[in-house]
Amino acid sequence: MKKKPLRLLPEAIKQLTQKPATSKYPFEKAKVYPNFRARILFESEKCIGCKMCMRVCPSKAIEIIISDTQPAAQTGPDGNPIPQKKKFDCIMNLDRCIYCAQCVDICPKKALKSSEDFELAQLDRTKLKLHYK
Repeated sequence: MKKKPLRLLPEAIKQLTQKPATSKYPFEKAKVYPNFRARILFESEKCIGCKMCMRVCPSKAIEIIISDTQPAAQTGPDGNPIPQKKKFDCIMNLDRCIYCAQCVDICPKKALKSSEDFELAQLDRTKLKLHYK
C-alpha cells in the first residue's frame, strides 16, 4: 500500500477558507433566538396562587408562597369589607431549574415568562435562589 502525502492538501485548503463553525462567545455577545428558554421571571400581580407551576416542575425549583405584604382591606359604601386579591411571592431555585419552561406553559394567568438572561454562572450558590415579590 502506497501512501500519498498530499492527499489531504485539498481538504486542508477547503477548511482554511471556510467560515468558522463556532462563535466567538464570550468576546462577542451571543445571539439569542426567539423562544429561547433562559431564566424564568415572575409577575406577582398576575399570580392567583394556583401552584400549577409547582406541580408541573420536574426539578421542584419553584415555590409559591403567600406574600408578607398583603393589600390593605377596604370597605364598601355600606360598611362591609370588600374582599381583596391575595398577593403571592415566588421563590425560584435557579440551581435546580432545568429551564424546560413547563411552568411558563402551564400558568393560566401568564405570571411566569422566560427571559433572555442565560449567563447565570455563580460562585455563591445563595445568589441562585431568587425571591420575587
